[in-house]
Amino acid sequence: MRPPALFTLGVLLVFVALGLADRHVDLAGQLGLGFATWAVLLAALWSLPLERRLQTLLVVGVATCMEVVGSILWGVYTYRLHNLPLFVPPGHGLVYLAGISLSETAFVRARPRAFVRAVAVCAAAWGLLGLTALPRFDLGGAIGVSVFLFFLWKGRAPAIYGGVFFVVLFLELWGTAVGLWQWHAVTPGLGLPMGNPPSGAMSGYVLFDIVAIAVTAWLLRVRRGGPRARERATLAAEPASSR
Repeated sequence: MRPPALFTLGVLLVFVALGLADRHVDLAGQLGLGFATWAVLLAALWSLPLERRLQTLLVVGVATCMEVVGSILWGVYTYRLHNLPLFVPPGHGLVYLAGISLSETAFVRARPRAFVRAVAVCAAAWGLLGLTALPRFDLGGAIGVSVFLFFLWKGRAPAIYGGVFFVVLFLELWGTAVGLWQWHAVTPGLGLPMGNPPSGAMSGYVLFDIVAIAVTAWLLRVRRGGPRARERATLAAEPASSR
């Protein structure tokens, strides 16, 4: 059983190494970094229960789709080589696992409400600074912070969302500082000014987590229930007009 705090620290060190290495490679080098990151993710998944593996892989899938939309198609932010680096999808899986591990540390488990309140204060402070003191006016980020705080208040797993928040906070500050990616000053098509990084960047990660947790629970219920449960799930998913 790996110590949660050490695992989170290990993931952060992986991101530090990726940031330093990506500055000195071309597309071929990025492929190598991608394969290495996938190897780290698969090794991290090896000893985990099925439910956690499914959640992580679903996060990777949903996040990758959103990366294609947000970066390649919409252009809200841009990676260094104007592509989607191969290390980004498994990186999302590592963010999720690191956030969960942080939420499972002894300190957080002993004080879950205090931890969630601290996360809320940090997120709100970041959003407020983006509207008042940071170099770039961050209206888009403030909207994202509002969404994040709603999930933190009403969501099913606030401690996990809080753990992911701190991992994403580090990741976004580090990634933009070393030039892995840059957020555009204005959201294309919407005209919303954004910071680099925007304070609400973690709201997207929480959406990935919510989808992964919900879909995994559904898949496991269907799996445990056998063919009849799968038939009931299929019928429940069909529109009433088609029955």
